[in-house]
Amino acid sequence: MKRLGYIRTSTGNQLIDRQVLALQEACDKIYIEEGTSAVKKHRPVYENMISQLRPGDVLVVSSLDRAFRSVLDALGELDKLHQRRIQFKSLTQDFDTTTPEGKLLYVIAAALAEWERQTISRRTKEGLKAAQKRGKHAGRPHALSLEQIVTIREKLDHEPGTTITELAQEMNVCTRTVTRALQRGGCAY
Repeated sequence: MKRLGYIRTSTGNQLIDRQVLALQEACDKIYIEEGTSAVKKHRPVYENMISQLRPGDVLVVSSLDRAFRSVLDALGELDKLHQRRIQFKSLTQDFDTTTPEGKLLYVIAAALAEWERQTISRRTKEGLKAAQKRGKHAGRPHALSLEQIVTIREKLDHEPGTTITELAQEMNVCTRTVTRALQRGGCAY
Protein backbone atom coordinates (compact mmCIF):
# COMPACT_ATOMS: atom_id res chain seq x y z
CA MET A 1 0.00 0.00 0.00
CA LYS A 2 1.43 3.35 -1.13
CA ARG A 3 0.68 6.61 0.64
CA LEU A 4 1.18 9.54 -1.76
CA GLY A 5 1.02 13.11 -0.49
CA TYR A 6 -0.14 16.12 -2.49
CA ILE A 7 0.48 19.82 -1.92
CA ARG A 8 -0.87 22.64 -4.10
CA THR A 9 0.32 26.21 -3.77
CA SER A 10 -1.47 29.19 -5.26
CA THR A 11 1.71 31.20 -5.73
CA GLY A 12 5.31 30.29 -6.37
CA ASN A 13 6.47 31.97 -3.15
CA GLN A 14 3.96 30.36 -0.77
CA LEU A 15 5.63 28.64 2.19
CA ILE A 16 4.95 24.93 2.35
CA ASP A 17 7.41 23.79 5.04
CA ARG A 18 4.66 22.95 7.54
CA GLN A 19 2.77 20.86 4.97
CA VAL A 20 5.92 19.06 3.81
CA LEU A 21 6.92 18.16 7.38
CA ALA A 22 3.46 16.81 8.16
CA LEU A 23 3.25 14.80 4.93
CA GLN A 24 6.81 13.41 5.22
CA GLU A 25 5.77 11.53 8.35
CA ALA A 26 2.62 10.13 6.73
CA CYS A 27 3.66 9.47 3.11
CA ASP A 28 6.00 7.45 0.97
CA LYS A 29 6.32 10.24 -1.59
CA ILE A 30 5.13 13.86 -1.83
CA TYR A 31 4.01 15.66 -4.99
CA ILE A 32 4.12 19.47 -5.01
CA GLU A 33 2.17 21.56 -7.52
CA GLU A 34 3.51 25.12 -7.27
CA GLY A 35 1.83 28.29 -8.46
CA THR A 36 -1.45 26.65 -9.39
CA SER A 37 -4.66 28.54 -8.69
CA ALA A 38 -7.45 26.84 -6.82
CA VAL A 39 -9.75 27.33 -9.80
CA LYS A 40 -7.41 25.91 -12.44
CA LYS A 41 -8.88 22.75 -13.97
CA HIS A 42 -5.64 21.27 -15.37
CA ARG A 43 -3.16 20.24 -12.67
CA PRO A 44 -0.44 18.09 -14.26
CA VAL A 45 1.32 17.12 -11.01
CA TYR A 46 -1.98 16.03 -9.42
CA GLU A 47 -2.98 14.09 -12.53
CA ASN A 48 0.40 12.34 -12.63
CA MET A 49 0.18 11.41 -8.93
CA ILE A 50 -3.41 10.11 -9.26
CA SER A 51 -2.39 7.90 -12.19
CA GLN A 52 0.18 6.17 -9.95
CA LEU A 53 -2.32 5.23 -7.23
CA ARG A 54 -3.60 1.65 -7.21
CA PRO A 55 -6.41 -0.07 -5.25
CA GLY A 56 -5.59 0.01 -1.55
CA ASP A 57 -3.31 3.06 -1.86
CA VAL A 58 -3.97 6.31 -0.01
CA LEU A 59 -4.02 9.90 -1.24
CA VAL A 60 -2.89 12.10 1.66
CA VAL A 61 -3.23 15.90 1.89
CA SER A 62 -2.43 18.22 4.76
CA SER A 63 -5.81 19.91 4.37
CA LEU A 64 -8.78 19.46 2.04
CA ASP A 65 -8.48 22.99 0.59
CA ARG A 66 -4.92 22.23 -0.57
CA ALA A 67 -6.25 19.58 -2.94
CA PHE A 68 -9.66 20.63 -4.23
CA ARG A 69 -11.10 23.94 -5.42
CA SER A 70 -14.83 23.47 -4.88
CA VAL A 71 -17.41 21.21 -3.29
CA LEU A 72 -18.25 19.69 -6.67
CA ASP A 73 -14.57 19.09 -7.45
CA ALA A 74 -13.99 17.51 -4.02
CA LEU A 75 -17.03 15.22 -4.35
CA GLY A 76 -16.18 14.24 -7.92
CA GLU A 77 -12.58 13.40 -7.06
CA LEU A 78 -13.58 11.47 -3.95
CA ASP A 79 -16.05 9.44 -6.02
CA LYS A 80 -13.34 8.66 -8.60
CA LEU A 81 -10.95 7.59 -5.84
CA HIS A 82 -13.55 5.36 -4.16
CA GLN A 83 -14.48 3.75 -7.50
CA ARG A 84 -10.80 2.81 -7.86
CA ARG A 85 -10.74 1.61 -4.21
CA ILE A 86 -8.25 4.34 -3.26
CA GLN A 87 -8.50 5.85 0.20
CA PHE A 88 -8.41 9.58 1.00
CA LYS A 89 -6.80 11.05 4.11
CA SER A 90 -6.63 14.69 5.26
CA LEU A 91 -4.21 15.21 8.13
CA THR A 92 -5.98 18.25 9.61
CA GLN A 93 -9.53 16.99 9.08
CA ASP A 94 -9.56 13.47 10.44
CA PHE A 95 -12.59 11.84 8.87
CA ASP A 96 -13.23 8.48 7.27
CA THR A 97 -14.79 9.15 3.86
CA THR A 98 -15.98 5.56 3.57
CA THR A 99 -18.64 6.17 6.24
CA PRO A 100 -21.76 8.36 5.85
CA GLU A 101 -20.64 10.54 8.78
CA GLY A 102 -17.14 10.94 7.37
CA LYS A 103 -18.47 11.84 3.95
CA LEU A 104 -20.75 14.46 5.53
CA LEU A 105 -17.79 16.03 7.33
CA TYR A 106 -15.82 15.92 4.07
CA VAL A 107 -18.61 17.81 2.25
CA ILE A 108 -18.85 20.39 5.04
CA ALA A 109 -15.07 20.93 5.02
CA ALA A 110 -15.09 21.29 1.21
CA ALA A 111 -17.98 23.77 1.39
CA LEU A 112 -16.16 25.85 4.00
CA ALA A 113 -12.96 25.83 1.90
CA GLU A 114 -14.90 26.98 -1.18
CA TRP A 115 -16.68 29.70 0.83
CA GLU A 116 -13.35 30.91 2.24
CA ARG A 117 -11.74 31.06 -1.24
CA GLN A 118 -14.70 33.00 -2.65
CA THR A 119 -14.75 35.39 0.33
CA ILE A 120 -11.03 36.14 -0.03
CA SER A 121 -11.48 36.69 -3.76
CA ARG A 122 -14.39 39.07 -3.22
CA ARG A 123 -12.52 41.05 -0.57
CA THR A 124 -9.45 41.31 -2.79
CA LYS A 125 -11.52 42.64 -5.70
CA GLU A 126 -13.29 45.13 -3.43
CA GLY A 127 -9.93 46.32 -2.07
CA LEU A 128 -8.53 46.78 -5.58
CA LYS A 129 -11.58 48.80 -6.64
CA ALA A 130 -11.31 51.01 -3.55
CA ALA A 131 -7.60 51.59 -4.19
CA GLN A 132 -8.28 52.51 -7.82
CA LYS A 133 -10.96 55.01 -6.73
CA ARG A 134 -8.35 56.61 -4.46
CA GLY A 135 -6.04 56.89 -7.48
CA LYS A 136 -3.68 54.14 -6.40
CA HIS A 137 -2.10 51.80 -8.91
CA ALA A 138 -2.82 48.21 -7.93
CA GLY A 139 -0.74 45.35 -9.20
CA ARG A 140 2.66 45.14 -10.68
CA PRO A 141 4.70 48.38 -10.87
CA HIS A 142 4.87 50.06 -14.26
CA ALA A 143 8.02 49.24 -16.24
CA LEU A 144 8.49 52.83 -17.41
CA SER A 145 8.71 55.90 -15.18
CA LEU A 146 6.92 59.16 -15.95
CA GLU A 147 10.25 60.66 -17.00
CA GLN A 148 10.86 57.82 -19.46
CA ILE A 149 7.39 58.29 -20.97
CA VAL A 150 8.04 62.05 -21.37
CA THR A 151 11.34 61.23 -23.10
CA ILE A 152 9.59 58.77 -25.44
CA ARG A 153 6.89 61.34 -26.29
CA GLU A 154 9.50 64.03 -27.00
CA LYS A 155 11.48 61.73 -29.28
CA LEU A 156 8.33 60.67 -31.17
CA ASP A 157 7.24 64.32 -31.54
CA HIS A 158 10.61 65.88 -32.39
CA GLU A 159 12.68 63.16 -34.06
CA PRO A 160 11.04 62.10 -37.34
CA GLY A 161 11.52 58.47 -38.25
CA THR A 162 11.89 57.31 -34.65
CA THR A 163 9.90 54.11 -34.12
CA ILE A 164 8.34 52.63 -31.03
CA THR A 165 10.42 49.50 -31.59
CA GLU A 166 13.64 51.54 -31.42
CA LEU A 167 12.47 53.36 -28.30
CA ALA A 168 11.46 50.09 -26.65
CA GLN A 169 14.92 48.66 -27.30
CA GLU A 170 16.49 51.84 -25.93
CA MET A 171 14.39 51.59 -22.75
CA ASN A 172 14.99 47.83 -22.54
CA VAL A 173 11.27 46.93 -22.61
CA CYS A 174 8.97 45.36 -25.19
CA THR A 175 7.07 47.48 -27.71
CA ARG A 176 3.73 46.66 -26.07
CA THR A 177 4.99 48.21 -22.81
CA VAL A 178 5.77 51.47 -24.61
CA THR A 179 2.42 51.45 -26.42
CA ARG A 180 0.50 50.88 -23.16
CA ALA A 181 2.45 53.61 -21.37
CA LEU A 182 1.65 56.08 -24.16
CA GLN A 183 -2.03 55.10 -24.07
CA ARG A 184 -2.15 55.67 -20.31
CA GLY A 185 -0.67 59.08 -20.92
CA GLY A 186 1.53 58.84 -17.88
CA CYS A 187 -1.36 59.87 -15.62
CA ALA A 188 -1.32 56.61 -13.64
CA TYR A 189 2.05 57.41 -12.08
